[in-house]
Amino acid sequence: MQEIAFTPQMMVVLGLLGLTIVLFVTEVVRIDVAAVSIMVLLGLLSLVPGLESISDPHRLFDGFASNAVISIIAVMIIGAGLDKTGIMSRVAGLIMRSGGTTEKRVVPMISGTVGVISSFMQNVGAAALFLPVVSRISARTGLKMSRLLMPMGFCAILGGTITMVGSSPLILLNDLLPEGMEPFGLFDVTPIGLALVATGILYFVLLGRFVLPVTRGEQPTAESTEEYFQRVYGLDFVIREVRLEDHNGLAGRTVGELEAEYPVIVIGTFMNGELRVGPWSGLVLEPNAHLALLGRHEALESFAARSANPLKDRLDVFGDALAPNQSGIAEVVLPPGSELIGKKVTDIAMRKTYGLSVLGIHRGEETIRSGVREVPLLAGDTLVCHCRWDSLADIEKNRDFVVITSEYPREELRPQKVPFALTFFLIALALILFTDLRLSVALLVGAVGMILSGVLSMDEAYKAVSWKTVFLLASLIPLGAAVEQTGTAAWIAHQTLTYLGQVSPWVLQGTLAILATFFTLVMSNVGATVLLVPLAVSIAVAAQGMGMDADPRVFALTVAIATSNSFLIPTHQVNALIMGPGGYRVKDFMKAGGIMTVLFLIVSLVMLNLVF
Repeated sequence: MQEIAFTPQMMVVLGLLGLTIVLFVTEVVRIDVAAVSIMVLLGLLSLVPGLESISDPHRLFDGFASNAVISIIAVMIIGAGLDKTGIMSRVAGLIMRSGGTTEKRVVPMISGTVGVISSFMQNVGAAALFLPVVSRISARTGLKMSRLLMPMGFCAILGGTITMVGSSPLILLNDLLPEGMEPFGLFDVTPIGLALVATGILYFVLLGRFVLPVTRGEQPTAESTEEYFQRVYGLDFVIREVRLEDHNGLAGRTVGELEAEYPVIVIGTFMNGELRVGPWSGLVLEPNAHLALLGRHEALESFAARSANPLKDRLDVFGDALAPNQSGIAEVVLPPGSELIGKKVTDIAMRKTYGLSVLGIHRGEETIRSGVREVPLLAGDTLVCHCRWDSLADIEKNRDFVVITSEYPREELRPQKVPFALTFFLIALALILFTDLRLSVALLVGAVGMILSGVLSMDEAYKAVSWKTVFLLASLIPLGAAVEQTGTAAWIAHQTLTYLGQVSPWVLQGTLAILATFFTLVMSNVGATVLLVPLAVSIAVAAQGMGMDADPRVFALTVAIATSNSFLIPTHQVNALIMGPGGYRVKDFMKAGGIMTVLFLIVSLVMLNLVF
């Protein structure tokens, strides 16, 4: 191999690489601030005589208009649109019904699903689409986002190795092979990719409790109904779900009659495919109806024993509707002049009219907990109610109430927009899979369609974008370009292979995989692939000339797969995407990603040599 001279420009770029890694690891400043600072420093260095070639100030901000960054912005908007219509909530419910509510069951379901999806679409797109799903599951199960997002993100990256269209390096590989060399087929890498995804899932199932952090993330989980009761009123009310058996005699009776006989409150019903939160007391219960009951633990157990209706261990049918981000406890006060003063809860039909299930009335120093339906209401009474948050938002406009509860999720779902959301999502997906249109343009078709059809407003689209992720990625792109254009990456590769000298093909292959892993952390995976694939082919050919069993085709594939080994620091698009919502720090990626990096290298090298 021809010697590559070490230049002052290379020395400066290596220094910037080291500084970037130090800033990321120590987190002296926020990681996005560090990335922007490095980008600005690159621009300033172009003023120093002799260093003008490190970066072009006129193209320093091209990262903000890059294909990758625009694609991320578009896919975030598409994901927000799907979530706004309630589609992602249904997907979350389906996953929970299949996978349960424990971490060891939820993680494989989410990670496996994302891994398969990312095998035929960009991994960052798959991860962004599942962000709302993970958020819903976290809210419904109480599992921390930080325990779910990293496994999902890592498996999205791993899933890109299942097919030859799952990641940009694999898409490029056949074009980089020498003329006459047999190209790879679509599913030639599938055994390797499946083994990597399975390894990722097993890793987090077996070692997740040791390597995954417990953080609140940027979006704290809403306080549960049970926690609120215990903290504010010292009550031990819980919510349980039950299905009415045909033989118990409760079918045909009204909600009010059931509540009069048992000391429980029916806060939800599901009959004939219709789910109601806060059903009115005159609603007639039907056989096989599902009920959500609120009451003290002993009262619920008594109901189950007397009525012969076993209680479920967890919320199933009502899991989403009664999740903390959909409904909960609210406090409203009756102001002087309210038309409800002097009336009883039953007279008003509070649940039917306003969607409020009154659980208690706080009057003066006393909280009335029993017989609340028959107590005449007075000015200044505080009604402690269970309700849907959208019902509470409507009540805020009613002068008969003063809503005390101010911090609650104000989420306006638009189920009527489901056809539009699905249509534009499928259009974008079809453009990605069946045309040569640039990824960013294909995804923007879906994002703009969401806005024009009213699935999202423009302001909601702006809010859906994680600008921290955008600035982090866009600011690192110039540094990756500098590593490649100044020859720094080629010099590092050359020095490494020269240092190795005469070694076995396994060592050469492993070294190429490690080099690809390192380069993909500090520059684009596409750039690393373009740089190292020709080098890998040359090394294999040279090794063959020395009598070694080295296959140039396998060496090239080794590089293309190893450029997906991006878990150590959050420079990969997927890792940058989940960093904010998961509340992760760089040290969290180093802890969990360090082991994953080693596992990736071992499994990929073993599978490559077994399959080929």
